[in-house]
Amino acid sequence: MHEMSLAMEILKIVQDSIPADLIDARVQRVNLKVGRMSAVVPDSLRFCFTVVSDKTNVAGAELAIEEVAVEVRCGDCGHQWLIDAPVFVCPQCSSGRVEMLSGRELDIVSIEIEDEEGSDAHAG
Repeated sequence: MHEMSLAMEILKIVQDSIPADLIDARVQRVNLKVGRMSAVVPDSLRFCFTVVSDKTNVAGAELAIEEVAVEVRCGDCGHQWLIDAPVFVCPQCSSGRVEMLSGRELDIVSIEIEDEEGSDAHAG
């Protein structure tokens, strides 16, 4: 399960991203974009993140995952489309020469932390 190593790396990045003056603040939410072709199982990643963040200032934070669709472009005719199955053939010209434009992402978009007054502040 590579989600555990991903969760550990996400935790490290989150902790390293918290400004020094907010180092004791509680992280409430980590927002991710995960491409459907990234070989990440969102529920497994959430579970692993819960495990690795236990007893840290990130414990209890929500791991919000936005799944990114797989978008491809035909290298022959230029047609762009979204795919939901692993079929990489252009529906316009039947070419197999396609380029993946999105769908492999694994990005931390933002980190939401609770400031001293108990309201949300954003980092990164």
